[in-house]
Amino acid sequence: MLGGDELIQGSLEASSTCSSELLDESKKKPGLGSKPRGAGDCPEGPGVCVVPAMAMWFPVCRNWKLGCEDSTGDFSQPPRQDYEALKERCLRDGCLFEDKSFPATLSSIGSGPLLRKLPSRLQWRRPPELHSNPLFYSAKAKRLYLCQGLVGDCWFLAALQALSLHQDILSRVVPLNQSFTEKYAGIFQFWFWHFGKWVPVVVDDRLPVNEAGQLVFVSSTYKNLFWGALLEKAYAKLSGSYEDLQCGQVSEALVDFTGGVTMTINLAEAPDNLWDVLTRAIYSRTLIGCQTHCGNEQVLENGLVDGHAYTLTGIRKVTTSHGPEYLVRLRNPWGKIEWRGDWSDSSSMWDLLSPKEKILLLRKDNDGEFWMSLRDFKAHFMLLVICKLSPGLLTQEVGQKWSYTMLEGRWENGRTAGGQMKSPRDTFWKNPQFLLSIWRPQEGRRSRSLCSVLVSLLQKPRHRHRNRKPHLAIGFYLFRVSRPLSFDAQKKLPSEFFWKNASLSCPATFLTEKEVSQELWLEPGTYVIVPCTSKARQESEFVLRVFSRKHVFYEVGSNSSVIFSKEIVDQSEGKDEFFTKLFEKYPEINAIQLQNILNHMPWSGLGSKQPLFSLEACQGILALLDLNASGTVSIQEFRDLWKQLMFYQEVFHKQDTNQSGSLNWAQLRAAMREAGIVLSDGVCQLMLIRYGGPDLQMNFVSFVHLMLRVENMEDVFQNLTQDGKGIYLQKPELSDFKVIYKSTRDPAR
Repeated sequence: MLGGDELIQGSLEASSTCSSELLDESKKKPGLGSKPRGAGDCPEGPGVCVVPAMAMWFPVCRNWKLGCEDSTGDFSQPPRQDYEALKERCLRDGCLFEDKSFPATLSSIGSGPLLRKLPSRLQWRRPPELHSNPLFYSAKAKRLYLCQGLVGDCWFLAALQALSLHQDILSRVVPLNQSFTEKYAGIFQFWFWHFGKWVPVVVDDRLPVNEAGQLVFVSSTYKNLFWGALLEKAYAKLSGSYEDLQCGQVSEALVDFTGGVTMTINLAEAPDNLWDVLTRAIYSRTLIGCQTHCGNEQVLENGLVDGHAYTLTGIRKVTTSHGPEYLVRLRNPWGKIEWRGDWSDSSSMWDLLSPKEKILLLRKDNDGEFWMSLRDFKAHFMLLVICKLSPGLLTQEVGQKWSYTMLEGRWENGRTAGGQMKSPRDTFWKNPQFLLSIWRPQEGRRSRSLCSVLVSLLQKPRHRHRNRKPHLAIGFYLFRVSRPLSFDAQKKLPSEFFWKNASLSCPATFLTEKEVSQELWLEPGTYVIVPCTSKARQESEFVLRVFSRKHVFYEVGSNSSVIFSKEIVDQSEGKDEFFTKLFEKYPEINAIQLQNILNHMPWSGLGSKQPLFSLEACQGILALLDLNASGTVSIQEFRDLWKQLMFYQEVFHKQDTNQSGSLNWAQLRAAMREAGIVLSDGVCQLMLIRYGGPDLQMNFVSFVHLMLRVENMEDVFQNLTQDGKGIYLQKPELSDFKVIYKSTRDPAR
């Protein structure tokens, strides 16, 4: 399984450049990406080489678009298209879909500076014309890395890379059952959270390439994977054009991918417990991005790019000879250009670690991913953006459900566009007013305990093309209503109210961003929220969301009824609560604690054959994960282990067709192939002898140990290989390799 330029039959090795392939058996913050990256910014080019391996020509289905015909008008919603109906018609008539609402012409790319970046002979090709074995997506690929193209959309790519780290969230945006083989009709569908609603976006699969067949926009590190390029096309359609993806904030794309709650931390004013915040974020279902200081995407001497977005892909506490060090792992969406300071690929700081820790963490590969210390991260980055599906991370309150309410409104010139709270005094009260009553559900309305409330204000686009009309500067005020029964809820609070009562919260700065949000701690009671623009008479629509434990919410002076909050249904909330409690009880987990945790977990899918992890088995697992020989693993390492165990359980259950609780030779081989690992029949038989029982059957616990060890050795290979084909070790490195091998070679049944 170690070697080869390509990934044969689902194995997971990738070369060090963006040229591998995956074969399958079946204040106003500046917008990022203001300077599109050209080939000159990255010596090896912005894309990957995908020279056509075969020519395929299909008849084309035209004029089958449902809904609005014109895609350039002044409206914010994409045209409505019935994906199933369009696909069925293409399949029936034996032709491929062509999307007239987002055609394969320069009009879909845009009309601005991006055109000057394009190759002279731009072509549009479908993936089957670019590769002999195109794949839409593959769950077998461990690293779904993408490389930015000519569009200056690093903010979008940083968010997309964060999304790819969570397949359950990714599958909501990218339906993973689409392919270029089964029922292929040249049509694909994606989903985005668009101002309160999940909206589908349909595209055809024609992608812009140069004469050599290279994708000019987003590409994958596996040259035959196309989900990223097609998702970018769908997002460009939602935004109006590829040109409209230039410049943006990471938080904007994160919300569009999840509908979640974003928390932005100014790293110059970062809290003292930033590491704890990151730790909670990593083991929760969060998407994390970050931004460097303002600039024009110039590569600095330290290897960072100013005015650029990155993805935070991991954190690690390591032990050096000088004490503990806190590291963060980041990825540049370019797929190249890395940090050159302490803890970079060539840094001597790695020599302070144990051989095992160094080999398993350090990956000498110019793939855009790198480590740096938390101290340097705070010094060289400006913003940290954390997006979670529910606000639990922000408050760290455990054991209580979250509720939310979402209302739409608009600022209309002459009626409701009153502007911010300043002279003339007679206009502010005209803004939309929303009454909010909150309380703690377990204590009742008379409790004085503070309630956590998160308010999110999103402004809708004012033009079909995202960049044609920039965002307005928006914010909101919050006032306490001491006598809520003394006024008519059908009438707005008068101007006098706002000048006689001080606001409890007001915008420090009005931000020209898609979303502004704030976490508040309020006493139970009634409040009024007033969203506004910085200037009067500015028109736009908006969405106002409120998250709390319990509240009611409605617009004052409107005919709308009182809206009671709805409970947030998050399938992972119980898991997150489990990890939160576990973290509080065991910041570090030893073998005995690991055994206790694993043997008290409800293993679904394994029937009555519930696994029993012995202490020796847990010690063996710990030996694989414990990089610094401390005898423990951290909570984030356990979270990674847990994700692997859930995957192994699914694979094991699928191949255990007779529900015996064990796998024979054929079932083991099929299970490993399902997990993306291909071994020869002889090696598979040896693994069964080594890890199985005397009857040559392998139970789930032994299967877990085998899979963890194989993946561990694969990580070692990936970190040591220089060309993706083999490992070339000097004598000191060979000694380190032997230490690692011996420390993990004795599994316990």
